[in-house]
This record gives sequence, C-alpha cells and structure tokens, in this order.
Amino acid sequence: MLDFLGDLKRTHMCGALRLSDAGKKAVLMGWVNRRRDLGRIIFVDLRDRTGVTQVVVNRELNTVAHDKASSLRNEYVIAVIGTVKQRDSDTINKNIPTGEVELVVDELRILNESKQPPFLPGETVLPNEEMRLKYRYIDLRRDVMQFNIEMRHKVSKAIRDFLSAQGFFEIETPFMTRSTPEGARDYLVPSRVQPGSFYALPQSPQMFKQILMISGFDKYFQIVRCFRDEDFRADRQAEFTQIDLEMTYPQTDTVWGVVEGFLKAAFKAAGHEIKTPFPRMSYDEAIRRYGNDKPDMRLPSMVDVRGALTPAELEEFATKFRVRKDFPVQLIRIPHAGEISGTERRTIGSYGVYNHVQGPSFVQLMTDPKRFAKDYPALSENIVKFAGVEADDLWLLAAARAEGAEQSVQHFCEKCGFLRLDLAQKYAAKHKAFEKTGDPAKDFRFLWVSDFPMFEWDNNEKRWNPAHHPFTTLHEEDMAKLEANNDSVHDPKSPLVEIRALAYDVVLNGTELGSGSISIHRQDIQAKIFRALGMSAEEARARFGFFLEALEYGTPPHGGIALGLDRIVMILAGADSLREVIPFPKTARAVDLMVDAPTPVSEAQLKELGIQIKR
Repeated sequence: MLDFLGDLKRTHMCGALRLSDAGKKAVLMGWVNRRRDLGRIIFVDLRDRTGVTQVVVNRELNTVAHDKASSLRNEYVIAVIGTVKQRDSDTINKNIPTGEVELVVDELRILNESKQPPFLPGETVLPNEEMRLKYRYIDLRRDVMQFNIEMRHKVSKAIRDFLSAQGFFEIETPFMTRSTPEGARDYLVPSRVQPGSFYALPQSPQMFKQILMISGFDKYFQIVRCFRDEDFRADRQAEFTQIDLEMTYPQTDTVWGVVEGFLKAAFKAAGHEIKTPFPRMSYDEAIRRYGNDKPDMRLPSMVDVRGALTPAELEEFATKFRVRKDFPVQLIRIPHAGEISGTERRTIGSYGVYNHVQGPSFVQLMTDPKRFAKDYPALSENIVKFAGVEADDLWLLAAARAEGAEQSVQHFCEKCGFLRLDLAQKYAAKHKAFEKTGDPAKDFRFLWVSDFPMFEWDNNEKRWNPAHHPFTTLHEEDMAKLEANNDSVHDPKSPLVEIRALAYDVVLNGTELGSGSISIHRQDIQAKIFRALGMSAEEARARFGFFLEALEYGTPPHGGIALGLDRIVMILAGADSLREVIPFPKTARAVDLMVDAPTPVSEAQLKELGIQIKR
C-alpha cells in the first residue's frame, strides 16, 4: 500500500544536511538511489537534485518502518521523518557533502513505486543516445544532466540580471508570424480561419526587434525560442534558444561592450572569471591567418612566410616548387606534436598535392621539414625563426600550385584552414590545447570578427545574396560601390564582393556564439540594398511591406546581436552536443523520441485546415 503525502512538508533538501544539523529533526523526500539490506539495519541513499543523504532504518528502533524499507527498490519515491545523527568516524563518506551525517528514521512513507528503469541515473556506463532520449525523464535525473540544466538556469539568470541593470526591457515577440526569406526553411503553421494561408515560426525576431526600436523602447532583449528547418549537427537543433538584443544609436563598440558584460556575468555564474575586452579581428585577417571566419585561437595561426624571404629567394622558391608567389606561403604549426612517422607525413602528402576531404585541392604541400632543411638550410632557418617554430613542433608549408585551376586567395586560405583544423584534431592528444587547464584565459579564447562581406555569391542560384541579412547596413565609405554596381546581381565578378557590412560575430574556441549587425534605418538605403539583390520595389513591398512602411516613420539608428544560449552552455559544460544541455532535444532526424513527434494527424484535422497529404 502506498502512502499519501498528507500535510507533511519537507524541511531539508537531500544535499543540504551537515554536521551542524546533528540532533535536529528533519523531513526528507526524494528517490531511492540505492538500498542496502544488512538484515537488522537497512541503509537507503535518498536522492534529489541537490545530492544524496544516507537514511538508516533500524528494526530494533522501528519495526514498521523497517518492514516498509524492505520493499523499497531503485527510483521509488519516499518521504522520511527522523533525527540527524553524526556518523561514526570510520563510516564517514568523504565523497559527498552530506557524508558526515545520516538520518535515523522514525517514519517512512512510500509515496510512489517505480518499474525497473531501462537504466539507472547512477550508472556510469550509459545506454545509447536513443534510449536516453526515449526515457529522457530518467536521463535528466543523472547528476551530470542536473548539473547542466542548473548551469543553464544560472547563466540565463545572470544574463537577464545584467541586461536589466543596463536598462534593457525584456519584451516578447510573436511565435506565429509571416514567412520571410532568412536563409533556412521555415516551419509553417496552417491557419484554420484563413484557409490556404500559413504562419511561420520565427527563425529569429529580427524584424520585430527593429520594429521595437522604431517604437521607442531604446533597449530590448529576449531569451527566445527560434525555429529553423535545417539539417542537424552537434551544435544545431531545429528549435534553439537565442539571447537576442537590440539598441538605438549604437556604434559597434557599444554592442560589443554589452555582450562582453553579460558574457562575463554568465561565465562568472558558472564559476569562471573571463577578461574583457575581447580581441578583435577583421574578417579578411581571420581568413588570411586562420582560413576561417570563426578561428579557434587555442592553436597558433598560420604564418605567411613570404616575409622571411628576399625577392630573389621567393622567386627561386616559387620556381622550384611550381607555386604562385602572389599567393601566401602558409606555415601551419601544431605545437608540441613532436615527430611523426614517414607514413603519417605521406598521408598528409609529402611534396605533393593535398587531397582534402572536400575534393582534389590546388594546394601544394611540403610536409618534411628535415628534408627541406637539408636541401635549403638557410631558407629553412629563416622560415622557422620568422614563424616562431619550436623544436618539438609539427610544421609544414602550403602554397598554391602554379598550374592549378584559377582560384581566389580566400579559397586557398580556407583550404589551408581546413588542413590546420584537421591536424589539430588528429594530434589533439599531443598538443593538449583543447584540454581544460583551469585557467579561463587559456580555456576560453574569445574573439570579435568584424567587417564581413555585405554580399556572398550563390553558385547554385548564380546571384549575389546577403551574407548576413538584407537589413544589415554597410560602411559609409562603401556606399559609392553599392550605387555604382546596383545592377550586377548576376555578375560573379561584381565589385559587390568588396562591400563590407557593419556585421560582426563573437567567437569562442572556434565556435560562433553569436552574430549581429548595425541595421539599416533609412528607407532610401534599404531600397538600394534590395535593388542590389535584384529585388523590385513591388517584390520588396510584397515581402517586407509592413517593415518598409515602418522605416518611413522616423526610425532611429539601431543595431544588435543574437547569441546561442545552448552553445554557450554546451561549451561551459564541456559537452560534445547541444542535446546534453537542452532538456528535451530532437534527434538528428528531428524526432522527439520521448513524445514520439512528429506524428500524422487525423483526416478531420487536415480537412478543417483545407490540407490534403500526397502519398
């Protein structure tokens, strides 16, 4: 027979009792984590989200409670009333905070029983992820998941408190809105009262937060759910949470200062003191030095070693190795990786063509430093000194093949950047740069990347598209290029490629945490951007009519940013996937295994919405 809770109230959480509580009466409630029956005495480890307390049921002191305790099994829910007692010195458990005390039971109530779970929260060997997600309510009882979700709460609260103190209003924006082109597919919601019409779930609150600036709220933020129907990755989910903010009259520095402030507060809430301001780098510099617009700075950058060569030496080098002297000659260095075998070097490609996983490359590699030093001792010495190579470093040179297909410097640097990251992952156990040291300055390498291209070429559509979004403004000095090339949307060699946006990303350890921009606040400039994207005035009105009209009613300059809360917590938790820090995530196939969603719906529901499913 199960017991009722009645008017019994909990006095302490299971992780709260300490030696100072000895002699006090206490009421604890929680799950049976483990039961040990020694005959006369039964020990129960009682667990809630704060920790575990050892509960003692002695047959000689309480026969009724002892008989009840004999029936307990893992994950039963119980309440115990008793007296806190100091443990004997030889029975103290130093591994838990409550290890100096135990609760001697006067009364035991069994509030609910449990079937044998498919796995136990205390097990060290986990089942596969599908099992964990199907029984997520069991998985979430595990210490690590409780820790992750608690950290998520603390981080969110720290961000809210900081932004509120800075004068930001937290304002909610609609979940059911209109479909607009934002880069990914929308999740659509059919309207019953407007048959044939659909709402879209927001990919971001972009236009709404700009409308709030037009409305005079000055500083807005929201920790908001967003939705994108796109392919999943370890750091991507269909529904995710953004820290979204916008403010009026900002410079980029203004936005960056706010972000640095709330990130500092968030990391402090998680137990880490980070230093601000963060380093800053232009997009062009990031591509040139790292081959990537979200560089992981825990490892050295690539070094263009042409600066170590005289013009004659560079000419000789380019001729000898049949490479382009007008492209960088990148030295890629993995610190402390030490010697690698000849076989390993050949897998990279000794004096040959590097075939990257993306396909045949036009990158020429020199991966044998010893041979290079033997053949060109003076040249090798200058290069090593110029690039700061140390004795136990793994390094190689990469240059663009002279006879290769016509490629851009950016594409070449990106190829080198892929190789840098591949080698960094392959030799992670040697360089140890990805391991936590306990020093936040080494463990969390933040960076601002700015001055992104305004437009990017779409090879499939053969046209220029907005690199960020079509409401991003550009550098004033690039306005003339925009006006002069407003009709070149289908020209891949258009000077549109040279126009820089007032857009920026905040990066941490090679992961983009967030992206933002200063927005267009003038209707005439917005019209020019739409024209450059090949959009007629009629098409622009059809897509963004309400927003364009709002721009005509005294819009102040404004800008902001959106950061991924899930990604921040994932990095803080040291997790490999967002699914470890989201309470109820989807699988890689966008399925919720616990509630079995998505599912078909009834014909009656479809008929009411005017929808027919094609089989």
